[in-house]
Amino acid sequence: MQKKQIYPFTAIVGQEKMKLALILNIITPGLSGVLIRGEKGTAKSTAVRALAEILPVIKIIGDSSFQLDPENEYTNYQEICRMLGQTPHVRENLTVREQKVQVVELPVGATEDRVIGTLDLEHALKKGEKRVEPGLLAQAHRGILYVDEVNLLDDHVVDILLDAAAMGVNNIEREGISFSHPARFTLVGTMNPEEGELRPQLLDRFGLCVNIKGIPSIEDRVAIMEQRIAFDENPEKFCAKWQEKSAELVAKIMRAREIYNQIEIDQKLLYEIASSCLEVGVDGHRGDIVILKTAKSLAAYHGRTKVESADISEAIELALPHRIRRQPLMEIPDSIAGLREKSQTA
Repeated sequence: MQKKQIYPFTAIVGQEKMKLALILNIITPGLSGVLIRGEKGTAKSTAVRALAEILPVIKIIGDSSFQLDPENEYTNYQEICRMLGQTPHVRENLTVREQKVQVVELPVGATEDRVIGTLDLEHALKKGEKRVEPGLLAQAHRGILYVDEVNLLDDHVVDILLDAAAMGVNNIEREGISFSHPARFTLVGTMNPEEGELRPQLLDRFGLCVNIKGIPSIEDRVAIMEQRIAFDENPEKFCAKWQEKSAELVAKIMRAREIYNQIEIDQKLLYEIASSCLEVGVDGHRGDIVILKTAKSLAAYHGRTKVESADISEAIELALPHRIRRQPLMEIPDSIAGLREKSQTA
């Protein structure tokens, strides 16, 4: 079967802030994801689905359905095998394979069983043994969980996501089975604010937030039309045209991941982060920490080993807009100036 071509990430015209936020989460999964808010037809879903092209390769235990890391999660593998009534391989005999980090899409109408997993009834009836059928959270472990129209998600499913995101573990309680497995994922959500806002508890779980709009430039809008038509008419040819730029971006991201732990930051910049959070009225300390991680990721992305003040300013625009205290009906600002202006009038 011929592989379905996905519109290349590097071919997306404009929306630089959105693309940067996604790239930063690839560099540093600990940023806790990104919420993309924007009107319909602004390439939100296209950008997220195109991530598959530029995601790094990871090693997983080949005979496990839980995306387990053979280096650091062998103990989890042993425990899961015991829970499933299987005999785990010794470390020396593990089958290890490589695959790209996965983008797992969570449908708006997904049931609890589909999300967390359930009992494999067919196996139970045929073999008389209880076995767990992994859900989307198992597939998303060490990957990206993408929720389109996240603001329309059922509240019960939202609570499940919040618990898993907070603990990094998914718990399945079904028909006398108590089963747990790692579920550390980067949450990426897209939404149209016209269809309703998110609950504050979920909003704060997104490390970064970007507001996007349709592109006003006539030249860029023409470029969007021309490129989309070219892709629809001959996807293979179009993707081949952008392959070199995609490879360059992948190399840049991998280099940034390698040097991230070497990034240094002066203490005066830490004071600048704390001062900015207090100035706009951010509750708690999650905002400070996300800004620091984002600034380090930006420095790494630009090939530097030291954070600059410009990195802090850019990180603030991505990490704080959705965290300020807002009055009812107050929209989420999308710039530092707007952030401070709204905080002063709140």
